[in-house]
Formats: sequence, structure tokens, C-alpha cells
Amino acid sequence: MGREEWGSPGSILIIDDEAAIRESLQTLLELEGYEVDTASDGAEGLVRLADRPYDLVLLDFAMPERDGIEILQDIRERDSELAVIMITAYGTVENAVNAMQAGATNFIQKPWDNEKLLADVGAAVGRRRAEAEVIQLKRALKQRYNFEHIIGKSEPMLRIFDLVAQVAPSRSTVLLQGESGTGKELIANAIHMNSTRKDHAFVPVNTGSMPADLLESTLFGHVKGAFTSAIASKKGLFEMADRGTVFLDEIGTMGLETQAKILRVLQDRKFMHLGGVSEIQVDVRIIAATNVDLRQQVKDGKFRDDLYYRLNVITIDLPPLRQRKNDIPLLVQHFAQKYAEENGKPSLNVASEAMRPLLDYGWPGNVRELENVIERAVVLANGPNLTVDLLPDNLVGRGAKLALMDHRPDASLFEIMEDCERRIISDMLEKSGWNQTEAADRFRIPLSTLNQKIKRLNIEIKKKGREWERQ
Repeated sequence: MGREEWGSPGSILIIDDEAAIRESLQTLLELEGYEVDTASDGAEGLVRLADRPYDLVLLDFAMPERDGIEILQDIRERDSELAVIMITAYGTVENAVNAMQAGATNFIQKPWDNEKLLADVGAAVGRRRAEAEVIQLKRALKQRYNFEHIIGKSEPMLRIFDLVAQVAPSRSTVLLQGESGTGKELIANAIHMNSTRKDHAFVPVNTGSMPADLLESTLFGHVKGAFTSAIASKKGLFEMADRGTVFLDEIGTMGLETQAKILRVLQDRKFMHLGGVSEIQVDVRIIAATNVDLRQQVKDGKFRDDLYYRLNVITIDLPPLRQRKNDIPLLVQHFAQKYAEENGKPSLNVASEAMRPLLDYGWPGNVRELENVIERAVVLANGPNLTVDLLPDNLVGRGAKLALMDHRPDASLFEIMEDCERRIISDMLEKSGWNQTEAADRFRIPLSTLNQKIKRLNIEIKKKGREWERQ
């Protein structure tokens, strides 16, 4: 979290009965730009907490009258999410366990190491700020657009939110374009929920996952006897979505014959059941989505130009995650909290060293891939922190190290070095979403040089988007 966004890096309350400790901590933290208040005992500290919000409390473990554990319990009753770091001269394992069980975020022993203390404070405050921003952002978006499940504060996402708010009340067809995993269905649902159709059905259909005959039967329904297994008549999704919205995902994979029938629904709001003879009138709004270039599909004869122009009334381009990196800390905190709750775990603190590779990675699978990574980390976590060792190898650059460790015993130095180079380049390509230009920029070498290395090392360039669709 950048300091310029908040005015200061955070607000901290120090509760300690020793004046020298309070003054020392206050000086150290104020030099880092934090807003710092102090209290000489728990009672005074609780009064200050009632007066204003803080991002973090530094709480002494051993104090006269009421000890830190008792004060921590009072704090937790008032604010279950407030970050609290216990500080004590009695740094036993038992004290640490008691503090953590009572809800402490961390535990620091006197005399402390300034660098470590500042790192722990920064991580705790950063987590608190990220949680607060997620809550504030979701409140604002829900109030403004009712976008409950969409997280984003970056300029590209804010522009999309504004565009969705404008187009949602209309009857116009919308085409969503973006790589797999960018949240096209979430945006389609947001359009529906902010339209006059919100009290009727929102029906998503993944057109790329069905054979043509099954897709047509699913969309348009069929009459009894229309095909061998049609033992009874059945309504299609267009009928079921009457007065609502149909979301056609991966429309670029749809066959030309089915495209013609979709075009008729768009033009006339009419269709027939498979095997039927009578027309059925429906009032549906169609939102379509694609992760391929439909204009190129039209040029290649794989997509009808008349359908493309019908769909392309209003187009919304969803940016890949690598182009909205400001959203990553919010998304990480959101998914960490979501999967901690689902797995019955306390909220995890995302360590600062774990956030760096998450920000550096290219995310070819976009938000869906990030969600998978955080879910895995939460499930594997044994402590209160989401640490870098819980992240997959391809995110943290362990590939080159593995190349040196697992080479063949009879490999020459040249072969070992070539294998290392291959893994380093492959790792960077993956971090760059398999975009060679971006990878070359990161390596600070000409694109032609990178392409020569890719060819010499026989590195396979993966197609973006497809491998993550199945996850």
C-alpha cells in the first residue's frame, strides 16, 4: 500500500507501562512516518481505542493490575480484526502460545531488533489497510453498482465499472472480450443485476464445452422424438430466461449453423424447438463473451460477420491481471479471507516477502489462476501467515535452482548451463503471460535475441488462456 494513498503509512497505539519503552517505540515509528499515540496502561489504552480507529496496537504482555492477555481479550471484543502485536521481556514459548490463542497477530521479545520490528509492524499494518480497503471498496461498489463479487481499484477496472453502470439499464446486446480467467461472467452478472431484468433469470451457458447438437437442444429445447434420446419434449434455456438475460460464454467456438439460429433470436426474438414447427417468441437480453479475436474469426470464415456486428453493439474489454497489478493486493486479501473462512481457519496475514512474487508474476491464467494459488496457500498454511514457501515454484523463481540440483550425473557443464538458461527463460515467459515482448523487456535484451534463444533452446510457447480454462 503506497503511503501517498493514505497520507501516512498507518496509525499505531502503544500500550506499555514503561515510559522509556513507549518513548523509544514512538520515536522509531514516527521516524517511519506512522501516526503514534501512547497509553501507560490497559485502561487508558481502551479509552484511546474508543476515541478513534487504529491500524495496529503494540501491547505490553506484563503490566500491573491487568496483564496484556486480558487487555487483548477486551480489544478483541470491540474489534475482532484489529492487528495486535504483543511485546514482552518474558519471551517464553508458553507466553507466545497464550498470546496467539487469545488473538494476537504476532509476538515480539524485548530487547527487539529494530529492523525486524519495523518489518512485522509494516506487514500487520499493510494487512489491516488492505482489509479495510477491500471492505470500503466493496461497500462503495455495492452502493454504486451492486458489484458484490468484483474486486478492483485500478483505473482499467474503474472505467469498466462506469461503463457497466451506463449500459446495464439499456436493452442493448453486450460483447465482453478478454483472456480466460478475467471475470467475464462476473461482469455479465453485474450488468444483469443492475438492469430492469434483475428479478428474472440470469442463465450462463458455456458454448465451448458442448457439441453442436447438445448446445442447440440446450438453448432452444426440443420436441418429443426430435432425436433418438428425446423421449419427452423439453424447454430450452432461452424460454427459461424469458424476460431475463442469457450469457453466452466462449461464443467464438460456436458452429456456423448454431450462429445462424442465435442471429435470428437477436433479430426477431423468435426460434423453434429442435424438431418443432411453431415459432416461440421470447424477450431475452444476450450478453456474449469471447477470449478469441472475433474479427479474425470473421476473416477466417469461422464466425458470421452479420452475427458479429449484431453482438458488437457495446463492447467491454476486460484487462488481463498483469495490466491491473494495483488490484493484486486487494484480490489476495479477498481470496485469503474467503478460503480461510471456508476451511475454518483464522484470517491469514500475507507476509510482505510473499506479496512481491505475486506482484511480479505475469498471471497467464489471470484472476482465476491467482485464486487457485491463494486457495492452495491457505489450505497448506500451518500458522497465522501466508508465507513465500506456500507459493508454487514457478512464482518464486526456484526453477534455476532445481535445474542445478536435478541435472543428469553425466551432463557436461555446457548442458547444465543450457538447461538453466532454458528454465530461466521459460519461467520469465510464464511470468509474462507468454508475451515475448514483455519477457524481453524484463530481461533487458532485444526481442530478436530472446527469439533466437527460444529457437535454440527449443522452448515451447504456450497459448494464452486455454490451459487455465479447465481449472
